[in-house]
Amino acid sequence: MSNLLLETHDLSKHFGEVKAVDGLSIKLHRRKVHTILGENGCGKSTTLKMLAGVHTPTRGHIKKEGVELSFSSPLDSRANGIAIIFQELSLCNNLTVAENIYANNEPKRFGFIDDNKLNQMAKELLSKYKIPIESHVKVSELSMAQRQLVEIAKGLSYPSEVVIFDEPTSSLSDSEVEILFSIIEELKSEDKAIVYVSHKMKEIMLISDDITVMRDGQYIDTVKKTETTINHLITMMVGREMNDIYPPKPDNAVTDGGEILRVSGLTNPGVFDDINFSIRSGEVLGFFGLVGSGRSEVMNALFGMLPYSGNIKLSGKEIHIDSPHTAISNGIAFVTENRKEQGLVLDHSVHDNCNFISYETVAKGFIRNEAEEQRVTSDSIRKMNIKVHNADQAVGSLSGGNQQKVVLAKWLENRPDILILDEPTRGVDVGAKYEIYNIIRDLTATGTAVIMVSSELPEAINMCDRLLVMRNKTIVKELNTKDLSQDEVMVYATGASSNAE
Repeated sequence: MSNLLLETHDLSKHFGEVKAVDGLSIKLHRRKVHTILGENGCGKSTTLKMLAGVHTPTRGHIKKEGVELSFSSPLDSRANGIAIIFQELSLCNNLTVAENIYANNEPKRFGFIDDNKLNQMAKELLSKYKIPIESHVKVSELSMAQRQLVEIAKGLSYPSEVVIFDEPTSSLSDSEVEILFSIIEELKSEDKAIVYVSHKMKEIMLISDDITVMRDGQYIDTVKKTETTINHLITMMVGREMNDIYPPKPDNAVTDGGEILRVSGLTNPGVFDDINFSIRSGEVLGFFGLVGSGRSEVMNALFGMLPYSGNIKLSGKEIHIDSPHTAISNGIAFVTENRKEQGLVLDHSVHDNCNFISYETVAKGFIRNEAEEQRVTSDSIRKMNIKVHNADQAVGSLSGGNQQKVVLAKWLENRPDILILDEPTRGVDVGAKYEIYNIIRDLTATGTAVIMVSSELPEAINMCDRLLVMRNKTIVKELNTKDLSQDEVMVYATGASSNAE
């Protein structure tokens, strides 16, 4: 009996003259993880949406065990045993975990939702896949990582033979990633075929059986995980050799800049406690910690989004940052970890988003300076290498990497002295990461101080000069990143040794 479950032949989707996917042929086998890999904008998401019934192919075929399938809606795809778990959360914060998992699929009794059965089904599903979340808790009370696990459970609540994961670990810490990998092993044991999309190369090499690489909408190749390397995959993705994804500091970098920021005793009870650090011009200072350690909350306080007690000094002068406006006026910029809700206005154009911070600075009195705004947009697109059809395109239609470049662009127009980056490369492909890293290097070369929060240890170690490790809402260790090992960082982040205190 063949293990081939689902296959595509010449699968294509064109939007006018744009060939989002052009001629993709892949084979999905039971009990195997098939990863689809490529830069943002290569056609991965469009491929998934065709499999999920969201998009109708322009041409080509989808066959399940030799029988051709045709989807007119996501319901058709689901009825044919295809479940998809998208990267973007579709949860209702005011509902419980159980209500979210079975939304629009609730068990009924006498025409009404059977709450007891609903909760029992959710408990059994969470238990089966060893997801440590209570079914009765409201989603609003969960962390982003826990919400991602609920989204996964929601996708698994439908009967399926093919399960598609779209960037499932974008919000997960190492412990939740282990839960996800355990779920995938369970699905494989149930004879299912797994489609996996991720930008995290190490993760891909751990979980994959087969890997298909796409570039610019084109199918490049399918290789077995055991017969390839990360460098080979990256070369196929970007179409060129990339010997080192982390660019070195340029020769003209500012290496002895004076202290620009000093934080002393920064505290918000129950949120973060006694935070002390300083940063110099031209330095990249990293913050690392497990989910819930308080990293992002400290950044929010520095940008005036959370109250605090303690002292903040900018270039030796004590200030109190009580709002984002105060932070911006003092030369602080903040790229948040949630670009879609806090960093961009998705329905507005690339032009509008590039100018949101600089409208006042380029205006002529109270009158908008449209010519100068156009210059800002053009310069941003050119300098940041933002891939757009035109500047009036809705920013929500861009790939994740290009959206992140727009967020950076709008802040850099203000020429900040301090740039806070909270997970700056989350959901961004390896090529766009390299470009963002080069932007950081260029900024520090001219004296900008960068504070970087990252959950990716290789990124934190290679891009930062010093690393502050947080655990239990406070800083437990400062480490110089030269010759620093990931294991040493994790000892302090987890409290695994008495020496980590």
